[in-house]
Amino acid sequence: MNRRSFIDITGKAGVALGFAQMFNPLDNIIDMMGTQLNGKELFFKISLAQWSLHKAIQSNTLDALDFPKKARELGFDAVEYVNQLYNIDQNNPAASITKLVKELKIRSNDNGISNVLIMIDNEGELAGLSKSARDEAIAKHSRWADAAAGLGCHSIRVNLSGNGADTFEIWKEKSVDGLGRLAEYAAKSNINVIVENHGGLSSDAGKLTDVIKAINLKNCGTLPDFGNFCIKREGDFCKTEYNRYKGVEELMPFAKGVSAKSYNFDAQGNETTIDYVKILKIVKNSGYMGRIGIEYEGDVLNEEQGIMATKMLLLKAAAKLG
Repeated sequence: MNRRSFIDITGKAGVALGFAQMFNPLDNIIDMMGTQLNGKELFFKISLAQWSLHKAIQSNTLDALDFPKKARELGFDAVEYVNQLYNIDQNNPAASITKLVKELKIRSNDNGISNVLIMIDNEGELAGLSKSARDEAIAKHSRWADAAAGLGCHSIRVNLSGNGADTFEIWKEKSVDGLGRLAEYAAKSNINVIVENHGGLSSDAGKLTDVIKAINLKNCGTLPDFGNFCIKREGDFCKTEYNRYKGVEELMPFAKGVSAKSYNFDAQGNETTIDYVKILKIVKNSGYMGRIGIEYEGDVLNEEQGIMATKMLLLKAAAKLG
């Protein structure tokens, strides 16, 4: 997407001037795939998380199978899938997932898209209190580990919220078992199993890293998300929140992916709740050189506008770091 097109779409949200100004210092020094700055390679590469387009997909405005094509149209060369955005036949999930993988592989190849990872939701509690619950969750997640291998991804992202665990000790014990056994399975096909800070005890970065250290497997790590640090929520209000900058710093030594979450932007194109320069500096200082996935969840800009605003902010922050 060129500069003129970007300004046209953001103008509808009343913040076009801010985004236009945001472009000026970056004109002619970035390539729009987000791989170079000032003619030099960035320390990271950019991918697009499918959740950024979940509203369009869930409203049937965008076919989930067309996600690779849409990503390419938006100027991306790599994607991160979300399993819950695809209709899987629960009577024969293995065959249904195999069919899905075949189709997505064709479409990603046709559009020159690299497949990075699959985000797994609603497939059971890996930290479930009973062994039978954990066994079931491992079996369901294992199908997606196979799918990730078939697509050429390097990881699956899983949740470890710890719903039902009364104490950290219980959650840690169950997490080490469920997550550890899944990682052992995934290692057979060279797939990483990475945990996102995604609510509950998993958003307490110190506790999550304790679990990763206890498992101590090379393919078991984290997916630090810039935004998901609410540990305890009451309705729409976050009662207990972990410091996002401390959390990202603690998670980065184990990171095999990073999620650049964004919500809303001010007139200068800065995220209103996350200091992107500060948080990206933490990522850079960790020595991380992998993909950073853009995951827009705002409610002012539409999804495509929000995706582009996040991408530009990420590049602007990188420019400030040098």
